[in-house]
Amino acid sequence: MDPIREAMLHPSRSARLERRGKLISFLCIALIVLVVVAIFAFVAWHGLATFFENKINLWDFLSKSVWSPAVKDAHGNPEVGALPMIVGSFGVTFLSAIVATPIAVGAAIFMTEISPRWGSKVLQPVIELLVGIPSVVYGFIGLSVVVPVIRHVFGGTGFGILAGTFVLFVMILPTVTSMAVDALKAVPRHYREASLALGGTRWQTIYRVVLRAGMPGILTGVVFGMARAFGEALAVQMVIGNASLLPQNLVSPASTLTSVLTSGIGNTVMGSLENNALWSLALLLLLMSLAFNLVIRWIGKKGEMK
Repeated sequence: MDPIREAMLHPSRSARLERRGKLISFLCIALIVLVVVAIFAFVAWHGLATFFENKINLWDFLSKSVWSPAVKDAHGNPEVGALPMIVGSFGVTFLSAIVATPIAVGAAIFMTEISPRWGSKVLQPVIELLVGIPSVVYGFIGLSVVVPVIRHVFGGTGFGILAGTFVLFVMILPTVTSMAVDALKAVPRHYREASLALGGTRWQTIYRVVLRAGMPGILTGVVFGMARAFGEALAVQMVIGNASLLPQNLVSPASTLTSVLTSGIGNTVMGSLENNALWSLALLLLLMSLAFNLVIRWIGKKGEMK
């Protein structure tokens, strides 16, 4: 064969490196997918055992308000009702998001539209510092400061959904603020210039143009913060009271899915009803995290369509 033709048909060194890089990338992606599928399968295997092996009714599990797997009711059925934890998890999640969202959006507007230089020099490092604080520190501050203040103002023990809301509000505030800042910075500058050229004031431009254009990104940050709040365990466990009871108000001791899991998973025997019920809570928590991620993707696609 002609040497020139042979050299042209033979793969070059760059082509071999590219092929090798594609193979390594594919193996890494396959490993990630395998790990995710394995986690879902493992949690689902143990979580569904409550309903298939222990014969617990799914509706009773989601709707009953008594959580005591070791105790049976008058009909001989175990008291496995996850409603108090579900209400507690959604309560602290939504309330913390409601409190954090306006403050985060206001801080993002200040950092991007009003004083970007001062905001990037002072506020941005503060936000990054808040992100790096461990959860146990937030929980300890909540236990030492928030709980006594709530006890003094509202009475009771101070533990409850309100205390968990204040702690989670501070924890998700940096996340929502950072994503809101990125969303507002991504709004093209000619949007602002066009609004000002048409006679719009500064605040009209921010409210009617910048915020509306950046709304998909802001909503993504809010949902992302809610996902973090929903899955937070240690800080909430320290201030919510860990009482597996349906909360009567915001200052009565309550519990969340994560607080019951962290406090009970080490005190049960693998394969027992108590252990399977906790795995069912973990499965529910995993499904809710998946739902938050799907909502984030949906919001992102709606923003791209616009």
